[in-house]
Amino acid sequence: MNLISAPASISSKDQPLRDDVRLLGRILGDTLREQEGEESYQLIENVRRAAVRFRKTRDERDGETLEQMLDALSPSETLAVVRAFSYFSQLSNIAEDLHHNRRHRAHLKAGSALKDGSLQLALNRLEDRKIDKKTLQSFLDSALVSPVLTAHPTEVQRKSILDCQLIISSLLSQRDRMDMTPDDLAENEEALRRFVLILWQTRMLRTSKLTVRDEINNGLEYYRYTFLNEIPKIYAGLEKQLEARFDKDIKMPSLLRVGSWIGGDRDGNPFVTHDVMSDAVRQHSALAFEHYLNETYVLGRRLSLTDRVVDITPELRKLSDASPDKDAARTDEPYRRALNLIYSRLSSTARKLGHSLTHLPPLDPHAQPYTAPQEFIADLDVLIDSLFRHGAVYLARGRLANLRRAAEVFGFYLAPLDMRQHSAIIEQTVSELFSHSSGKANYANLGEADKRAVLLETLQAGKLLLTDIERYSAVPQSELRIMQAAAEIHRRFGQGALPNHIISKTDAVSDMLEVALMLQQVGLLEGSDRLHVNIIPLFETIEDLRGGGVIMDELFSLPWYRKLLESRDNTQEVMLGYSDSNKDGGYLTANWELYKAELELVQVFEKHGIELRLFHGRGGTVGRGGGPSYDAILAQPPGSVNGQIRITEQGEVISSKYSNPEIGRRNLETLIAATLEATLLHHHGADSTMPEYHRIMEALSLDAFAAYRKLVYETPGFTEFFFTATPIREIAELNIGSRPSSRKASDRIEDLRAIPWVFSWGLNRVMLPGWFGYGSAVKQFIEREGDTGLKQLRAMYKNWAFFRGLMSNMDMVLSKTDMGIASRYAELVEDVELRDRIFGAINGEWETTVEMLLAVTGNTSLLQENPAFARSLLTRTPYIDPLNHLQVALLQRHRAGDNDEKVKRAIHLTINGIATGLRNSG
Repeated sequence: MNLISAPASISSKDQPLRDDVRLLGRILGDTLREQEGEESYQLIENVRRAAVRFRKTRDERDGETLEQMLDALSPSETLAVVRAFSYFSQLSNIAEDLHHNRRHRAHLKAGSALKDGSLQLALNRLEDRKIDKKTLQSFLDSALVSPVLTAHPTEVQRKSILDCQLIISSLLSQRDRMDMTPDDLAENEEALRRFVLILWQTRMLRTSKLTVRDEINNGLEYYRYTFLNEIPKIYAGLEKQLEARFDKDIKMPSLLRVGSWIGGDRDGNPFVTHDVMSDAVRQHSALAFEHYLNETYVLGRRLSLTDRVVDITPELRKLSDASPDKDAARTDEPYRRALNLIYSRLSSTARKLGHSLTHLPPLDPHAQPYTAPQEFIADLDVLIDSLFRHGAVYLARGRLANLRRAAEVFGFYLAPLDMRQHSAIIEQTVSELFSHSSGKANYANLGEADKRAVLLETLQAGKLLLTDIERYSAVPQSELRIMQAAAEIHRRFGQGALPNHIISKTDAVSDMLEVALMLQQVGLLEGSDRLHVNIIPLFETIEDLRGGGVIMDELFSLPWYRKLLESRDNTQEVMLGYSDSNKDGGYLTANWELYKAELELVQVFEKHGIELRLFHGRGGTVGRGGGPSYDAILAQPPGSVNGQIRITEQGEVISSKYSNPEIGRRNLETLIAATLEATLLHHHGADSTMPEYHRIMEALSLDAFAAYRKLVYETPGFTEFFFTATPIREIAELNIGSRPSSRKASDRIEDLRAIPWVFSWGLNRVMLPGWFGYGSAVKQFIEREGDTGLKQLRAMYKNWAFFRGLMSNMDMVLSKTDMGIASRYAELVEDVELRDRIFGAINGEWETTVEMLLAVTGNTSLLQENPAFARSLLTRTPYIDPLNHLQVALLQRHRAGDNDEKVKRAIHLTINGIATGLRNSG
């Protein structure tokens, strides 16, 4: 059954995409023929044609022909087919990303209507709503938009592969943007062939498991690719737009900051130690200085202005006179001399912080280091002010202004690194602090009220409990060393380098107070009322989400904690977990409970007069809170964004969003635009309809929750089915992340991390976390309330951003499912009764979900409102389907005891290829 339809003929605007895909496909085919021989090439080509034919016709005979071809492959032939199809998906992704940029530029050149997510459109909407300058300035002064990079065990791409892809993308882009002669085109194609050949001859999989330090290095690449250069440009563009609409008096603070968890997130990852965390901050800082030194050097080469032609300010003269550059050839070039001084001071600052950077030596190796980024910025301001005063506006606004903005945004630490740990580990540490210092050996056994009393008494007294660190057992010792390292990071790099500590599985006020006590031991809670680190609860299960408002209300009712928040600008951040709540309660219930939790938190914070900042722990897939960022932010409850938002960027999403500078910049602009609109324009459904909409959602959630829990947690044999009918065990063997796939050594679904849970269901094409429970819930609702109920659901879809986003994301997920392929994975379960019972339940719910989704949206097919994505998916699925088929056959052989290394490697390659083709994993 074809549930997705797309236009039969390709439009002229999409013809360049088809041309690019054909070009890259032809080059890959030629490479296969040259490297693997004509026979292998023909084999792969036959498989490709059979897969395309079957996907078009859905004829069982074509399917059988494809299966027979794949079943007949030898291990070596299997490897060749898997690699070829995987690389074709990679090349198709490159062409698609380039086409997105092409279409975006075409819209701008044509003056087409602006699209949602555009900063210009957001500002236009503010003007239309008569938002005044004072209101906008107030928003800007307090705003924070912060995507936070995290490392997760579904990032399947090697950096060597990614680097090669970026070069291919650049070469393809040149063909599109440059006026090339026939010789230029031939040279360009030869370069494309060169790098496709490198791809083919490069190992796709890692031979050793990623370390945390590897993940840190990988994360830093996105600063080189995009953030360091593009973020200052975003500010420059926004400043110009604001000046054009208002005047030059409006100030543009640094509201966009990219954070990181990589090297600070130790929840379930024993490899994140105090040494690793310190190393992460050092590497962050070193990259910032590398950028500043590079830019200062280039500016010193370019700003050759002579004071014989232009006047300069006394401040610049003073800076120039202090320069170590005494070369007679530059005595009349004050900007160059000043930049040489700045370069020398930056070099000294870098050395003081322990960096060994490979740059040109400074003229004065003993120059006075900067004590803070503000001193560096002040020197740059002297240059900028002088340029403005003598009319060199273009020079003041160019590279120099971007360097100044970079220094303001990235400081001397590049990125704020978060710490995170599970509440149980924190409690264990605090328990030993008490037992070793005060003899209170039973702290962990106390009730909540008694824990609070003991903690508050100790915190208010300011008494330090930490003694000789070697006295503590391994886990508390590790935690306390982390705290000591955090204090040292603050001393060397400033508070901004390590501003947050997140508590996973927060379910009591004492969890928050325990972290405060640990911070107090190392001076990060100074005295009893000056806190230097934000303490952030993470509510992640359904039960935790429901209890979060009560916990925060009780916390704010403590006069001591309320006083403590004054040292944090009266702002409290709360993190909400999309992944575990989904695994706990299913897609619809998790999203509804998150929405309700936000509404309750808004009320609690308003009651106590506290500023709320929400941190959304979203994943790449819809089953973990993923989906278009603009729609997600606009769908938040009223008052929950309020100018400040942090959002995790996880797994392969980081690469797809931020490896290409142009796409990266648009994604960052979208986050700002959405935050601006959600705060100042208050997008949500009509207030009068909300109580009824909420009633309906509550009813749907109850039924969806019951259906999901019945299947996942109450059906006998479900765990066995899951571990057999998905590649979950084989995922754990892949060298794609430093963190274990389970929190504990068990096969319980409860102990499995949400990321591999979602990844596994994606690989077998069920995508269960992104839809299960919706169908039966809607069907029961319509059975109870009849046509009136269906009309209400359609009105919710039309008028309520939250419900529309829920449906739109599910539409996308369902389009990637394939129950025919999923049934093949189910056949891995040898117990026929178990297989039929559980897969029958899954398939039945899937059919109901598709039917109910179409009934509510009024569409006749999936992706009807997103034809571009429909076309993309229909193009790529013929290259994914054979990988699924081969993966099933390989899993059968491997689990039957075939220890051939080629079989194991082929399994891992299929995991990589399917994830690449679907363009999301965890």
